[in-house]
Amino acid sequence: MDKQELLRSIPAVERVLEEPDLEALTCKLPRWTVTEAVRIVLDRIRHAIVEARTMQRPQMSEILQDVKCVAEQLAQRGIGRVVNATGVLLHTNLGRAILCEAAVEAVVEVARAYSSLEIDLDTGKRTSRLRHVEDLLKRIIGCEAATAVNNNAGAVLLALNTLAEGKETIVSRGELIEIGGSFRLPEVVAKSGTTMVEVGTTNRTHLDDYKRAISGRTAVILKVHRSNFEMTGFVESVPSRQLANLARNNDLVLIEDLGSGALIDYADFGVEHEPMPQECLKNGVDIVTFSGDKLLGGPQAGIIVGRKHLIEEMKVNPLARALRLDKMTLAALEVTLRLYLEPERLRQTIPILKMICTSADALEARATRIRTLIEEKVSEMIEISVEKERSQIGGGSLPGVSLETAVIKISSRHYSPAEISSVLRRCQPPIIARISDEKVILDLRTVQPSDDEVLIAQITAAFAGGDTR
Repeated sequence: MDKQELLRSIPAVERVLEEPDLEALTCKLPRWTVTEAVRIVLDRIRHAIVEARTMQRPQMSEILQDVKCVAEQLAQRGIGRVVNATGVLLHTNLGRAILCEAAVEAVVEVARAYSSLEIDLDTGKRTSRLRHVEDLLKRIIGCEAATAVNNNAGAVLLALNTLAEGKETIVSRGELIEIGGSFRLPEVVAKSGTTMVEVGTTNRTHLDDYKRAISGRTAVILKVHRSNFEMTGFVESVPSRQLANLARNNDLVLIEDLGSGALIDYADFGVEHEPMPQECLKNGVDIVTFSGDKLLGGPQAGIIVGRKHLIEEMKVNPLARALRLDKMTLAALEVTLRLYLEPERLRQTIPILKMICTSADALEARATRIRTLIEEKVSEMIEISVEKERSQIGGGSLPGVSLETAVIKISSRHYSPAEISSVLRRCQPPIIARISDEKVILDLRTVQPSDDEVLIAQITAAFAGGDTR
């Protein structure tokens, strides 16, 4: 059969949709997914024939099987729950911080009903949507004023655009960081409309470097915390207090971008101290920016705290409207911040802190139980062991800090690590692991205890049958 005959043998979309198996499938899945799947599968067959990758007449049974798989994929939500077994607590690809239960409930409440977003219930008049968050930040941090936007890059953009547009901003070369998604600080600075003036070298910047760079066009000194990488060795940077004095003596604004957003001393929880906005303001910094969805443990947000007259300028900047937070994010952020008024309860209420504070022994006990229950049914297909390793905080926070953890290691004579990892990602919910030394690693520190039974059931179901394809 030549190529043209093969192409003519491809059934029409309508003909395939008339098959009884597909009519039954439309009762379980949205009809559009089935129709689109038919088009996709037939198009694949057509391309395979044109490119001479096949010279076989298409069989209806094979077409229907492929359509079913494609339709099920189309019907799945693009963003959904996964089990994070990577050991990275603040995994950017997996949504960073898990919200506390109270924040989740607040999001659901304002999503399914009208809310008091911009109404003063005492007067009945319109008011600011940020009022509750601002009051909480002032109470927790002790700042003059506060505001919030959709993420920390937005916070830096708004601050620089408001305070230094058309003027110059001085920043150390050693602080020109790259954030997630290949976005770089110089690009954010450029979009703000200010001209960036680099001082110092990659590893060492001195106070005199800043002094020499000050000109009649200078408006801002920007200090950036290296929250997603470490520099060691012959390294020097200028402390905030010295920069604050320099800025004050030259009528400049000092902005410090902390990024990671720690509102408490993380040294109290067994890890390294991370700079806090409270400390920056005490050192004389005018404006501090940080994230809501990292060490703070809330939703994605960019928080700005500092001097009242400067923040008031930012609030009336049109960019503030473009970067503003929606009602669900504000509800989650408000509830999360309220928890910081009860610091003694934080390790029980903030998920990121609960994960950090969980002992390696407790994790090992969970891992051993999971291994035992899985091994009973899948020992012929995969080999499982429990070992001690290290977890990472991740998410641009506490670089270089790791936590002792317990992991489940999976290997097989039948499947490669990539194949095992692929099988786990096809589970419902998907299980996201990492691969190291030719083994698949499931780190229990980032697996919520409520998901232990999910791991057991899904891995058992995936490998007990023997065919994972």
